[in-house]
Amino acid sequence: MLPGLGRALMLPVRTGSTGWDRRGWSFLQCAPMQAILEAIQAGASGDDIGNLPIPESYRAAFVKRDEQTMWEGVASEDKDPRQSLHVGEVATPELAPDEVYVAVMASAINFNTVWTSIFEPLSTFGFLDRLGKESVWGARHALPYHVVGSDASGVVVRVGSAVRNWKPGDKVTVHCNYLDDQDPSAHDDSMLAANQRIWGFETNFGGLADLALVKANQLMPKPAHLSWEEAACNALCNSTSYRMIVSKHAGDLKQGDAVLIWGATGGIGGYAVQYVLNGGGTPVGVVSSEKRASLLREMGCEHVIDRREAGYQFWKDEHTQDEKEWRRLGKDIRNLIGRDVDTVFEHPGRSTFGASVFAAARGGKIVTCAATSGYMIEYDNRHLWMKLKSIVSSHFANYKEAWAANQLIAEGRIQPLLSKTFSLEQTGEAALAVHQNQIEGKAGVLCLAPEKGLGIDDPEFRAKVGEDKITLFQRFSA
Repeated sequence: MLPGLGRALMLPVRTGSTGWDRRGWSFLQCAPMQAILEAIQAGASGDDIGNLPIPESYRAAFVKRDEQTMWEGVASEDKDPRQSLHVGEVATPELAPDEVYVAVMASAINFNTVWTSIFEPLSTFGFLDRLGKESVWGARHALPYHVVGSDASGVVVRVGSAVRNWKPGDKVTVHCNYLDDQDPSAHDDSMLAANQRIWGFETNFGGLADLALVKANQLMPKPAHLSWEEAACNALCNSTSYRMIVSKHAGDLKQGDAVLIWGATGGIGGYAVQYVLNGGGTPVGVVSSEKRASLLREMGCEHVIDRREAGYQFWKDEHTQDEKEWRRLGKDIRNLIGRDVDTVFEHPGRSTFGASVFAAARGGKIVTCAATSGYMIEYDNRHLWMKLKSIVSSHFANYKEAWAANQLIAEGRIQPLLSKTFSLEQTGEAALAVHQNQIEGKAGVLCLAPEKGLGIDDPEFRAKVGEDKITLFQRFSA
């Protein structure tokens, strides 16, 4: 263990309405990170939280540089994140002027956490080394370990000297668009920035930890009616789906548009269904079981395809696709809605891309990200070119899009997709569940938060939105 967390902290007595609680505090002895948690739970003021010392080290989930070849010769499906993701103490990095420390109450698992843990398709240490060459501040990231995690909810505990809009005590969620705002390429659409990165994947000091290092322009207000873990699970996937479906940079959904959504109860598909419904469109959701089909219908998606029941075999073998199966999918869609879909929400990649290109209507679009089943894509270009279809790439979201998506969560118009919550020590187990497609929606991870259900500041609004809506995926997975 690195030094720092064993130190005792002597806190002076605080009493009265401006103190930490109505009991007042006598001299409390605890480690710095525990003191921060105690202060947050007691409703301490921002000044009180900002005056607490930052620990010299903190608990985090990480992979090790000297283990990045451990999976050589092992098939992707057999790689076990429990073996490569470690939870232990890491040194606290120095704070740059445009950064904040966030006490992380909860985080979540994304596919990029799985990719980091199995060192596939690339080891993320290459990303960290390139960042390390950019500047003195970038050099902090090139370390023998990589703290992972691209989602977080928590409380700001310290701000850098250049931070203007945030202060200690602010309750926040964190989006993962990490960029240098001094680069001119970042100032039209920041996702086109030459040095745009994903925090916790292409940078170090991510959200699966008790403390996170975050640029101030990654912060958004925490939705007051959600618990820490419900708030933590949204930013990456919700923002990604917003851009893919709503934004002019990708889907640009119009009222009446029909959208085919692969993995419609998954981490990004479940948000996509909500955005299509909210925008006056018609979602056609594809899932892999009757149980998932039932969940999709409960979300309000009327048109559902159970691909396992349908038995689609888009590939005859490793090298040959079957156009007859594409045509069968297209016929099934037309039987449901009477026409072809205007847009395909495409993220599986290799396994479905040929079918997606075929299924889109004349002049339609295939909006693509991720490619979780494989990155080497094949499709019949005649169906794209001769019917004037387009392929639109999409990758996370810029700050304006992420903020808008977060605001819709805060207004109760979009619901969190949290299905199951793990402890930080169970990060490897949670990543394995995502890797094996055992999780609907999102897998949450408690970091500093000692139990589920904490952090709800507006129970009245929560009741107005509806407990059943907010916890739909949690109830489904119970």
